[in-house]
Amino acid sequence: MTEISAASLEARKRIRTDQPHTARIWNYWLGGKDNYPVDQAAGDQIRALHPGIGDYALADRQFLGRAVRHLAGQCGIRQFLDIGTGLPTADNTHEVAQRVAPDSRVVYVDNDPIVLAHAEALLTSTPEGSTAYLDEDLRNIDAILEQAAKTLDFSKPVALVLLGVVIFIEDDEEAYGVVRSLMDRLPSGSHLVLSHTITRPDMPDVDAAVAFWNENGTPKLTQRTPGAVSRFFEGLELLEPGVVSCNRWRPDSSEVPAEVAMFGGVGRKA
Repeated sequence: MTEISAASLEARKRIRTDQPHTARIWNYWLGGKDNYPVDQAAGDQIRALHPGIGDYALADRQFLGRAVRHLAGQCGIRQFLDIGTGLPTADNTHEVAQRVAPDSRVVYVDNDPIVLAHAEALLTSTPEGSTAYLDEDLRNIDAILEQAAKTLDFSKPVALVLLGVVIFIEDDEEAYGVVRSLMDRLPSGSHLVLSHTITRPDMPDVDAAVAFWNENGTPKLTQRTPGAVSRFFEGLELLEPGVVSCNRWRPDSSEVPAEVAMFGGVGRKA
């Protein structure tokens, strides 16, 4: 079963192609085609400041796949609420989850017209499962949960996926409050999957790249320290290996990869 909450044609009218946008630059770094020359130019400039930036996008995407596979396979999670979806690419949340458990139900949430315009690509599903897309802001918790309840059963565990989205909330207390409020509304056995761009003294080129972006692109990004990212998991049982570089969260290879400045973790609500 699939459904969509708004017309993608209307969304396309709101897309600005004269200004670089983070979702399209991310798509460019991942080798996608849903970007414009202005995004490619900005992406190349950021990569010149920090040559490894493309690895962050890939690490974050692969972290999503490993986390969803673990939750669907080892933890028996069958419901996923993915907020801050981003542009569709390979191995989206529903594809990974339904590959493991065909009856998985997934709701995507984003308020970006760029994402909305491409939302149909997120709305494929196995016959046993279901996917839906909501055009909502992360802060509109009541509206998100009310609409998502048409697809998800909130009396059963849900995996809340927040990859690279709370970086758009500048105020720390508001960011922590939004995540805490969402988890408070989910039942025991639910999980939080979260990733965040970090700042650390030994990675100054990341700070330079983010500063360039905040001067030239939209929306603005907020970095946080690894310790500050860990705060999002307070009150949850943090799964091993904790909050780490995304490519070091249960990697498929035994080889330890070099850290990237995108940290993530998975926590369980008791």
